[in-house]
Amino acid sequence: MNRNPWQEEEEDDFDLSLSQRTDELYHVPNQEPDEDGLIEAVVLPLRDLVIFPRMVSPIFVGRESALRAIQQAQEDNETVIGLTQRDPEQDLPGVNDFLPIGVEMAVGRLLAMPDGSSSTLVQGRRRVEVVEFVQRSSVLYVRARPIVEKYTSDRQTRALMRSAVDLFERCVQLDRAIPEEAHLFALNITEPGWLADMIATALSLDYNERQTLLLMTDPIQRLQKVNALLAQELDMLELEDEIHSRVQSEVDRSQREFYLREQMKAIQTELGEGDIWTRDISELRERVEKAALPDEARQTALKEIERLNQMPPMAPEVGIIRTYIDWILDLPWQVYTEDNLDVRHAARVLERDHYGLKKAKDRILEYIAVRSLKPKKERQPILCFVGPPGTGKTSLGKSIAEALGRKFVRVSLGGVRDEAEIRGHRRTYIGALPGRIIQTMKRAGSANPLFMLDEIDKLGQDFRGDPASALLEVLDPEQNHAFSDHYLELDFDLSKVMFITTANTLMTIPPALLDRMEVIEFPGYIEEEKIAIAERYLIPRQIEENGLDETAPRLERSALQKIIREYTYEAGVRNLEREIAKVYRKVARAKAEGKRVPETINVDLIEKLLGPPQYFLSEAERQDEVGVATGLAWTENGGEIMTVEVAILDGKGNLQITGQVGDVMQESVQAGLSYIKSRAAWLGIDFDIFERMDIHLHLPEGAVPKDGPSAGITMCVAMVSAMTGRPVYRHVALTGEITLRGRILPVGGIREKVLAAHRAGLKVVLIPEKNLKDLVDVPRTVRTELKIVPVKHMDEVLDLTISPEIVIEPPRPRRRDGEGENERED
Repeated sequence: MNRNPWQEEEEDDFDLSLSQRTDELYHVPNQEPDEDGLIEAVVLPLRDLVIFPRMVSPIFVGRESALRAIQQAQEDNETVIGLTQRDPEQDLPGVNDFLPIGVEMAVGRLLAMPDGSSSTLVQGRRRVEVVEFVQRSSVLYVRARPIVEKYTSDRQTRALMRSAVDLFERCVQLDRAIPEEAHLFALNITEPGWLADMIATALSLDYNERQTLLLMTDPIQRLQKVNALLAQELDMLELEDEIHSRVQSEVDRSQREFYLREQMKAIQTELGEGDIWTRDISELRERVEKAALPDEARQTALKEIERLNQMPPMAPEVGIIRTYIDWILDLPWQVYTEDNLDVRHAARVLERDHYGLKKAKDRILEYIAVRSLKPKKERQPILCFVGPPGTGKTSLGKSIAEALGRKFVRVSLGGVRDEAEIRGHRRTYIGALPGRIIQTMKRAGSANPLFMLDEIDKLGQDFRGDPASALLEVLDPEQNHAFSDHYLELDFDLSKVMFITTANTLMTIPPALLDRMEVIEFPGYIEEEKIAIAERYLIPRQIEENGLDETAPRLERSALQKIIREYTYEAGVRNLEREIAKVYRKVARAKAEGKRVPETINVDLIEKLLGPPQYFLSEAERQDEVGVATGLAWTENGGEIMTVEVAILDGKGNLQITGQVGDVMQESVQAGLSYIKSRAAWLGIDFDIFERMDIHLHLPEGAVPKDGPSAGITMCVAMVSAMTGRPVYRHVALTGEITLRGRILPVGGIREKVLAAHRAGLKVVLIPEKNLKDLVDVPRTVRTELKIVPVKHMDEVLDLTISPEIVIEPPRPRRRDGEGENERED
């Protein structure tokens, strides 16, 4: 490693002074070239060291070959040629292991070092080019040609030297290892090569860079290289200085703050005001004593305050502990609001804000009634409102809170994937906070709010944990009286909280979580309910929001019915409200422009205001047809009528089903076909049809996926009609699952299906007998206008749906070649 020549006097304690030893070097003459221009001198191998011409540097001598070379040169009072090894790790270098360029050097007196090695000063004289090596006894000599550096002292050279000196000056200012005298020395150098060698010696360059500079014999190129190295070194030094200044300023600021705080303490003591830190600790203790905290929380808070008191105010943990204490003090541990247990008042509030939803309202009123009879009832209901979007689940929760006189808080769980979102992070993490449950309880300000967990069916799960599992403790009445958050690590009582969760489906809720909740289904609104909701709530709200008054045009019921049927397709009423808002915005614009506004908005104006219809209702068939039956389907957006078409074609007995039909529905077709085969003789169907003709069953609207068993009897009726040539009554709709024996099993969605049949203008609806109980939810007017017939067996269905009259010839399979001749021979 290179040693800095400017620090030699401070680092080494020699017997002779540095000036005396340096003078010895100048008395050693350079070698005189022979007639070939070559000089011959002893080889001094240099390991991990590069000596530049005209530079004085100490070296340490440890190898025997180097020691003999120096002793031989001193005996002859001659210079040596220092050759740098390519590989510094090689102990016995050969003639091919040295750089081709060396430096003629004068060597001073050897001095013994405490570790057994020797040290001496060397002065570089000039670069030499190695020509050949000569081995004499035990000393290696080299014949070399001195290199004469030639350059032109023009403006470009002087500018290059000035640039190097300026850069070097800035490096000297930033690098404490280079003394200021180095810059003065560089100012007095007039040769570019010398200047480059001097700067290279002063800088802390790596071994490879020094070797590169030694091998460069052109002084201008060498100085250009040094300029580039100076620029790199300067960038590094400036960055180091910036970092050092930043660290130093932080240290100085901390020391200054400490000094000022100590002064402030002394001033406050003199004034009798006391220390601010001590005052803060005292205030925290007072807050803990006054707060209504459970014993465990109080003891934990006092313990943390004691820890805080023993820490210096600037300690990193002070903020963490202080935040923790604030969370304990801000939570409503024993703060309760008084419940309003007036059942009639609750009924009025619920009826005022929501139309329908009888099951949910009855459940809430039952809870209030029980609480009024037993006010100290501990167990709170944990309800789960399940239904399509826009059916009033969240808004009903707000109305329940108002009816009870409780505070309402809501947390959306959609997309939550981290278990710590529910239970919080442990305080060992930077920036740790309690989970959403505790944060929301703090926001509520009471220990018995109505807590709504929205979109519980959209909880996620990944490597960070399962938040649904974390909710098991929250929603379990047997456990939530001692809910433990990871951040607080204290038991918090959630048993007085009324939890209501909402979901669009139960399919994605884990069974263990679903078991803890009482499920209340919110069915999609039927048309009559949407009309009532629009007239009671949506239309008045949109009139007010759009700046209209009582003189706003009235939306006729027929127009409203058209909006529901042809401009929206949903289970809730959100899109309906958007369409109503669009109507009244156009009215408001017309009124603002001074145009005439109609007194009523009728059916004819709807298309002008809203554009062409977006949806079209399925219509009942206009005449009795063969192979066409009308079924009923349930969707989230309500009931629909569904046409089933069957065609009998020549073929090989295949059954083809089209219309994007699911597996369950395909199995229903197979079951119906098997029933028909078993009753073929009774139905008058030629059995050859099943072997020699293809049956194609199609459900229109092929882009819409369809599945479920409830269309089983409809598809069976359509196939029987196609095979017998007897038409199906157009005014009859039917739903039910069929078995192989022809029995009809109950299905779901009866309310929505019956209402769909009523909207489509059908007269008779066939339903499974076991579904009679579901007619309770069907409006009385619908039950009066429709003839609803319960059926138990497929034989009854065929009698009620298919005309006895044959209107087209039943399909007959064509006879194959040769079959007629065989019969005649027989």
